[in-house]
Amino acid sequence: MNGLELLLLGHRLIRLGEDALPPSHFRQLSRGARTVVVDVFSHPGSSIKEITERTGLPQSLVSATVAKLRDAGIMATEPDPADRRRTLVAPAPGVAERGQRLAGETTVDGVLARAMGMEADEVKDIVTQLDTLARRLAPLDP
Repeated sequence: MNGLELLLLGHRLIRLGEDALPPSHFRQLSRGARTVVVDVFSHPGSSIKEITERTGLPQSLVSATVAKLRDAGIMATEPDPADRRRTLVAPAPGVAERGQRLAGETTVDGVLARAMGMEADEVKDIVTQLDTLARRLAPLDP
């Protein structure tokens, strides 16, 4: 496998992961907004500038998305105590736990099986390998 193949696989896995999520507001968000959510959940306490740098999204889009998510009760913001001009962003209290609880109610087996033209019980080994890969790659950023 080369870098391009890995990149394409990653994007395909993202789409399959989105399909495997239970119905929620997350699925209704734009791709950019989902990118911001994932980044903030992976890096709580980040500034808008840091989110912008990691995601590659325009600062205006990140700021507007964070404001909407804050108003919806998904994100919490506060001024950076070290530099009051900066805004720090984190998941709102309880949101991560609710998301984990909802996501934990479903598995990816059926989605993977459909994508690969297999039966759900035939993908158990692949799911185990994906679990191993996820554990070995975590955390996302050192």
